[in-house]
Amino acid sequence: MTEFTNILKNRRSIYDLGRNVSQSNEELTTLIQEAIKESPTAFNAQSTRAVILFGDAHEKLWEMTEEALRPLTPADAFPNTQNKLASFKKGYGTVLFFKDTDVIKNLQEQFALYADNFPDWSEQSNGIATANTWVALSEEGLGANLQHYNPVIDEAVAKEWSIPTNWKLRAQLVFGSPESPAGEKEYMNDADRFRVFG
Repeated sequence: MTEFTNILKNRRSIYDLGRNVSQSNEELTTLIQEAIKESPTAFNAQSTRAVILFGDAHEKLWEMTEEALRPLTPADAFPNTQNKLASFKKGYGTVLFFKDTDVIKNLQEQFALYADNFPDWSEQSNGIATANTWVALSEEGLGANLQHYNPVIDEAVAKEWSIPTNWKLRAQLVFGSPESPAGEKEYMNDADRFRVFG
């Protein structure tokens, strides 16, 4: 096993997060920015955008999410939803990942032959940037988990943080100190997942 694959193995979904973080907000911001900037994109589009929330802003996101979900969730199920959201709020910060739809439209106009592919390629590059950020945080000893409350929270997020209308929310990466380990990971059978020829 290479060092790189061991690093990938260490990146897990950690749901019990805390605030025992030794890095400064500035150090974490630089780490997140570098992970995103060094992630590959088709046609060097660089369509991924990110908003990094710490402190009150991080807590505000999960309070807003709770309020957005309250009218959409059956009353008897809402306490479970509240507990889940409270676990995210206990973390140290959240990275909001967006894609810039103007970049995609411009590329579609410039390269008509590939126009149908640019939305997919943007999603792929966003996923790579998200995964790279997650791995980078893991390498710093932090835990994280990935959430997808878009489009339920899109409008509230855009209003709260003055998000440009051409930025479309794709995911929320919650991070903090790992307060308990991840559960055991199960893998599907390789024969069902991979084919090798040659």
